[in-house]
Amino acid sequence: MSTEPIAGCILGTAVGDALGLPYEGVARDRAPRLLGPPTRHRFLFGRGMISDDTEHTLMVAQSLIEAGDDVDDFARRLAWRLRWWILALPAGVGKATARSGIKLWLGASPTTAGVFSAGNGPAMRAAILGAVIDERDRLLRFVKASSRLTHTDPKAEAGAIAVALATQASRAGMQAPNRFLQSLAECVGEEASELVTLVRRASESVSAGESTRSFAASLGLEKGVTGYTYHTVPVAIHAWLSHPTDYAAAVTAVIECGGDADTTAAIVGGIVGAGVGRQGIPWEWIDGLCEWPRSVRWMNRLAQQLAKAHSASAPTKAISINPLAVLPRNLLFLAVVLFHGFRRLAPPY
Repeated sequence: MSTEPIAGCILGTAVGDALGLPYEGVARDRAPRLLGPPTRHRFLFGRGMISDDTEHTLMVAQSLIEAGDDVDDFARRLAWRLRWWILALPAGVGKATARSGIKLWLGASPTTAGVFSAGNGPAMRAAILGAVIDERDRLLRFVKASSRLTHTDPKAEAGAIAVALATQASRAGMQAPNRFLQSLAECVGEEASELVTLVRRASESVSAGESTRSFAASLGLEKGVTGYTYHTVPVAIHAWLSHPTDYAAAVTAVIECGGDADTTAAIVGGIVGAGVGRQGIPWEWIDGLCEWPRSVRWMNRLAQQLAKAHSASAPTKAISINPLAVLPRNLLFLAVVLFHGFRRLAPPY
């Protein structure tokens, strides 16, 4: 398997996450006045840092490398990574994911650790699965295992399935939405008919020439996209269908919707990135990532290892990170997040 779709998905997720992070929680009308347009990194002295959206994607990639086709082993390995990730005090972790991590440390199994929530956790780490897995039934098994580890609400699972299928379609170069819509309806079933209706509305909105921002407003999200997966996923799908081969335009469009901008941009970045590869992502945005120990070089190595493991159908030990570097990195990240929080208390409003 080519490395490009995997590397494009991973780096596309990371860049979207980093670009959207300063805009997270800022109302879409205030964001341009407070921060300017989302056309460059604005998190740390003109550089960008990743958040939980990318970190979960990377943990999924590592677990895929080590588990091969064994979905139960995949869930166990991802659960252990989630346990240690929680101990490193990540900033901005979702409530459902935090509760699941605590339950895992208290002895819950990967199948019982999830909590009832329709948040974005499963969707934000689903794109990498669609970038790697071809066979639909296998894709669904892995998406469901990843989702149920932290979220048991069927809506969260359906949202993750939509993201994985969109990434799979993007990787295959499919730009017409009809097959994607049909596949989504078949995979999520009648239980998630609401999501299918919302995604169909997104497709119709794109055909009518409406912007992603206008579509978000039509869903009642004038102030920004929330962390509810039935808000996030349709808006992300709209941005992808509007700009299927233009990474910069797709990510910028969804950040300009406001709200949970790092997650929406990470999801869109992963979907479009799988289709355009590394060369389709502006190099200055990749080069502007200020990350360690999960550096751009490390992420590229992980993508190469995942592509090789998938092609060989042979599980192998995934590359790791320096655990001693994670906590100080997270403390720096938290300090910058707090700075942005205090900055928002000042004008312009």
